[in-house]
Amino acid sequence: MIDRYQPPTVPWLTVLHHDRDLLVVDKPSGLLSVPGRQDGWQDSALLRARRDHTPIYDVHRLDMDTSGVLVMALRRKAEAALKGQFEARTIAKSYLARVHGQPPDSGLIELPLSRIGGLPPRNEVDMVAGKPAITHYRVLARGPRAALLLLEPRTGRSHQLRVHLAAIGHPILGDPLYAPAPVAAASPRLLLHAWRLALDHPFSGQRLHLEAPPPVPDLIPPGESGGR
Repeated sequence: MIDRYQPPTVPWLTVLHHDRDLLVVDKPSGLLSVPGRQDGWQDSALLRARRDHTPIYDVHRLDMDTSGVLVMALRRKAEAALKGQFEARTIAKSYLARVHGQPPDSGLIELPLSRIGGLPPRNEVDMVAGKPAITHYRVLARGPRAALLLLEPRTGRSHQLRVHLAAIGHPILGDPLYAPAPVAAASPRLLLHAWRLALDHPFSGQRLHLEAPPPVPDLIPPGESGGR
C-alpha cells in the first residue's frame, strides 16, 4: 500500500486533442485518472482538466502508474457514444511495455480475471469465476534481460496487462503490485504506456487516431522518437 499520494506536477497535463466533444490528454505516470476515495487522493487527470473545461466526463481510465492516452468527454451525448464504443470493443488500444525476460515473438493471452481485496485493489487469474480477458502481444525489441512489447488488449479488465504478463512469467519492469521485488526495483516507474488509441468521433463519425509519445527511453520502439 502507498502511504502517501504524491502525484507529479511536471508535466501537469498535456493536451493531445481538443474539440467541442472531446478532450484527450497524455496522463503522466503517478497521477490518478479520477479522484480516489481516500483523503488526500483527490488530485487527478479529471480534476486537472476540469480547471479549464466544464462540464467534463471520464469515459475510460488508466491505472495510476500507467501513462498515456486518456479520453474525456465534454458533452453528455459524447460521453454516451464513447462509453458505447468502449463497451462494444470498437476502440483500438495499443500499449508499450518493457517486461522481464524473453517472451516468444508474439502471443495471445486468454486468462480470466477476478478482483481481490486490498488497497489498492488487485486482480488475479481465476479460471473458475473470472471474467474473460484477452491480450495480444508482439515483441518490438529485445535487450539482455528484458523485452519491449506492443500490447493490444481485446478486453478492458482492471490491471489486465499487468496481471496477464506476470501470469506468463514476464512481469512489467517497475510494477510494485505484480512483479517480484527485483523486477519492481528495475525501474523507478511502471514501464507501461498507453501509446495509441483509435475511436470514432462521437459527432462526425470520423475515425480519430490519437498518440502519446513514449515518455522514457525504455519505452521507445525502434524507429520512433520519444516525447516528454
